[in-house]
Amino acid sequence: MNEQIKNAIAAHAIAEYPRECCGLLVLVAGVETYMPSRNVAATPSEHFAMSPEDYAAAEDRGTVVALVHSHPGAPARPSMADKTMCERSGIGKWVIVSVGAQADGAIGVDDWCEFEPSGYIAPLIGREFTHGALDCYSLVRDWYRLERGVNLPEFERLDGWWDDGKSNLYLDNFEEAGFADMGQAADLLAGDVLLMQIRSKNGVPNHAGIYLGDGVLLHHMHGRLSGRTVWGGMWAHSLRTVLRYREAA
Repeated sequence: MNEQIKNAIAAHAIAEYPRECCGLLVLVAGVETYMPSRNVAATPSEHFAMSPEDYAAAEDRGTVVALVHSHPGAPARPSMADKTMCERSGIGKWVIVSVGAQADGAIGVDDWCEFEPSGYIAPLIGREFTHGALDCYSLVRDWYRLERGVNLPEFERLDGWWDDGKSNLYLDNFEEAGFADMGQAADLLAGDVLLMQIRSKNGVPNHAGIYLGDGVLLHHMHGRLSGRTVWGGMWAHSLRTVLRYREAA
């Protein structure tokens, strides 16, 4: 990046503080240019979600060569979610700029970081929660990839889909993902995906975990680190159905 581009990114990051800014480096007629985007995340001070319209406009202008976002008040170091989304994005380079309060009280740039896809997969235990990147369905996908060699499809999921009055993400997509519905009373097998309903205004299952066998559930709750827990109690009470991958059904 040349100084002109870095200055444009810095200005955008400072203007958006304490929200995360996001944008794209686009190659237009052989020249790199920075195109700022709108951050449409539900909690923009904690993470970013790039406006699909802005991304499409950038692709219309030229070739996307890098994705840019800021870390307000945090180091320019990729989080688990950053590294996960970098792997999925198909974009060859990601740039992070950290911004924060300076000694004189002004908001300024602290540091920069560039990184590329490297085959990263977040650990199954202790991963940070970011909806759409590292959430309960992401954990199901990664467990099946690592433990069973099965690549499950990805599904777009907006923040708060379980409260929008219409969406039913899991039940609408489980057949396409290769699962059979075994019902709520199924005898559990290791690898079963347990669908639970937890405070969903839509009245649909909005949380999933993987039964590991021997009464152990692996799952990732909103706002918590992923981990194992004993199957039973509130989790069993919230169970709505059991999904089994068809090769095991």
